[in-house]
Amino acid sequence: MNAVPRLSIGLPVYNGERHLAESIEALLGQSYEDFELIISDNASTDSTGSICQHYGKQDSRIRYIRQPRNIGLSLNHNFVLEQSRGEFFKWAASDDLYGRELLKRCVEALDDQSDVVLAHSYEGVVDDASNVTQAMDYPLATDSPRASDRFRSTLFGGSGLFESNDPADRGFIRVDNSGMLRACDIYGVTRTAVMRQVAPLGSYHHSDRIIICALALHGQFHITPEWLFFRRDTPDRTYNRSSKLRDRCEVNDPARKNRLLHPTARLVAEYFLAYGTAIRRAPLSSADRRECYRILASWILDRATSKVIVRPLVPAADQLATADQSHTISARELVAGQRTELW
Repeated sequence: MNAVPRLSIGLPVYNGERHLAESIEALLGQSYEDFELIISDNASTDSTGSICQHYGKQDSRIRYIRQPRNIGLSLNHNFVLEQSRGEFFKWAASDDLYGRELLKRCVEALDDQSDVVLAHSYEGVVDDASNVTQAMDYPLATDSPRASDRFRSTLFGGSGLFESNDPADRGFIRVDNSGMLRACDIYGVTRTAVMRQVAPLGSYHHSDRIIICALALHGQFHITPEWLFFRRDTPDRTYNRSSKLRDRCEVNDPARKNRLLHPTARLVAEYFLAYGTAIRRAPLSSADRRECYRILASWILDRATSKVIVRPLVPAADQLATADQSHTISARELVAGQRTELW
């Protein structure tokens, strides 16, 4: 262990008692150990604080901080980034699980490839009982040397449009985007200096997508072709509880509840304008910047007309859940095999 850890993991949490211990165990059990775990408790009203303090007494890598009031999901995410000291940074959710080699693979990729700004792995999905329900191939072109290609893929992919792998049918496949995302790169390991250039996380709708697109404009992603990251999908997940834009923005920042200061038009405008800001601030050539603006305009037109022109949707399972049964079993064993007795 170094005096200053190479990797900082920021775990913002609010009332996460159900799966928090299991998630902390999965992080502390990583084969890569040179990290600090910064847990920011957003004024939880359940046993979250007791669970965090229990693990903090057992492992000196944990820093537990309790917010005096609920500052919202976005500000809590930004807080743990501000507190980080490492060369690398990763956000972690209070209910996700990780294969034992995830952090090691990510740090090795960042060390070996100077052009890579984010490292992650294939994503699996676990249910409330931590059973693996899906194991998906990575669908985005974030390893392209062209910034405009990376931007196009992340931008359209966030809306459920993925490039076809069929040589006879090039173009986008419009996949049913309900449920889990197919690429949760917001939880990858990043270079802290680059993350701080593109952050903070906004409190408007889908602000995490802005972060990912901005990172993609700064450099390539490295995705390890192994299922080492497991996103939990349950009915009470924040974005599953409500589909209303304002409700989701209020979770990000309680101040968004004020309809006079934060009308819906403003919440939508902030989201779209943030993409333009990301392009303007990115280290791009003039030609690449113009191409990214053109891509953004094309995407906005697609989003504006998708509610008017009916578009056929391809079931996500038909296109992206390509892992066979043996892969799913391996992923299940990978999660179960690293667990110890929970608090």
